[in-house]
Amino acid sequence: MSTQEQQLFIDMVGRLSWETQLHLDERHHHFYINKVIIILISLLLVVLAVINVYYVAILYRDLNGIVDNMDSMHTHMQRVSDRMAHITDTVERFENYMLHMDSIEASTRDMARMMPSIRGHMDGIRDEIALMDENMARMSSGMSHIDQRFRHMTDGVAVMRFHVWTISRPMGAMNPLLP
Repeated sequence: MSTQEQQLFIDMVGRLSWETQLHLDERHHHFYINKVIIILISLLLVVLAVINVYYVAILYRDLNGIVDNMDSMHTHMQRVSDRMAHITDTVERFENYMLHMDSIEASTRDMARMMPSIRGHMDGIRDEIALMDENMARMSSGMSHIDQRFRHMTDGVAVMRFHVWTISRPMGAMNPLLP
């Protein structure tokens, strides 16, 4: 081999060595960038996991508050239902008293015989009392309907309370895991 061929071979091997080293350095640089990106993404995922656990803890606490409010609402609705039943009973008793107005009407007729000048006014009062009796019967019926609707509302609140409790129960299982 001649000197020129040897020099050419040495230059070729040197260039090949230099390009191989350049390729290895570039490859090492890309591996380092990938490693940094993976670490950053991992840290971001850890932060997101911590935030999610925090939000689950808040959700669990809020659901417990909702269940407590539903319990309180159920208790209050039962009280309202009991009071509405009492009002209905009172209106029915008042209606029974109004049924005894017939004896007042008879007394009014006697007074009309004794005082002819008052009779015209007493007939008007009698008609108004009959109308009041009819209105009180309607009012009693309306109160019975209101009482029934409050019972339905109380039952509905009880069902809602059960469902919210059912939803919050799985969150209770996670409570020991939460900070």
